[in-house]
Amino acid sequence: MNDRTALLKKIDIPTLIIVLFLVGLFVLAFITGVAVPPLIGDSLRRIGMNGVLVLAMVPTIRSGIGPNFGLPIGIIGGLLGALISMQLGLVGFVGFWVAILLAVVFCLPLGLGYSWILEKVRGQEMMVGTYLGYSIVAFMSIMWLILPFSSPDMVWAIGGKGLRYTLTLNEYFGSVLNDFMKIKIGSFEVPTGLLLFFAVTCLLVYLFFKTRIGLAIDLTGQNEKYAISSGVNTKKARQVAVIFSTVLAGIGIIIYAQSYGFLQLYRAPLYMAFPAVACILIGGASLTRATITNVIVGTTIFQTLLTIALPVLSQVARGDITEVLRMIISNGMILYALSRASKEAS
Repeated sequence: MNDRTALLKKIDIPTLIIVLFLVGLFVLAFITGVAVPPLIGDSLRRIGMNGVLVLAMVPTIRSGIGPNFGLPIGIIGGLLGALISMQLGLVGFVGFWVAILLAVVFCLPLGLGYSWILEKVRGQEMMVGTYLGYSIVAFMSIMWLILPFSSPDMVWAIGGKGLRYTLTLNEYFGSVLNDFMKIKIGSFEVPTGLLLFFAVTCLLVYLFFKTRIGLAIDLTGQNEKYAISSGVNTKKARQVAVIFSTVLAGIGIIIYAQSYGFLQLYRAPLYMAFPAVACILIGGASLTRATITNVIVGTTIFQTLLTIALPVLSQVARGDITEVLRMIISNGMILYALSRASKEAS
């Protein structure tokens, strides 16, 4: 009886409900005659394209800051790197890796400034991060109109100034990872390169937390007083965690864009933090503990759910409720995590 009680306590009830709902969707797919193999292939693509953005949550959670609601700050750095690569006319893997390199260059100072602000508002990092993310998106909505980009594929046709809302990557580095070593069996496709990139990134983050600075970040998040008594510079540990998370966000948006086939500017990055936060919470993470397993499990469940829901529910109910479902799951999981954290604190 004690073992059963301990097991039930370990089970995250909202996650269990979502998994059961996902299983139910697969059953409905078979019943309604929806082709499942293409849906699984699309799910794998969505897992790979969103995985690095979810992975960006790990450093800040493990440092004790909580989920990085300021994810748009890193996303802006990644968009700048991709735009400059496009402006230079670089294509294929050259354009892709140059975009990644430039994203890291831009995200390092952005992350440093972001970490400095968060250090000034200790205890309110999630709220302040959200508003900082909103602020930089609004500021860059102005900058996209005045920055000196001149490529005809990027600027408005009338006037020749200001970046368009959506930029296609087909002629640049769109789907370079998706098509690399792609496996196709009938209607079932596996974006091998995309999944390999996600797997390698997960491995690098895992190895990072085995290093001295990674262990310092972990110790800071678990017990700051003990970390200080052990000689850890907790301020520096949190700073490195925020910068690392910002860099991962910059890389993540490039992975997302090359898989999606488009760069989306202006208000598009505004709410991108919320699905990423929901993914890692669905995977079993809390506001103070997160692992690579949480990232993989959460991203798999959340993205598969959204992929399966559209065609299956459109067969059952007349109308598309996928966006409503996404909002309910995303915000519901975030609300659950915040309420759970407040109960633990009390």
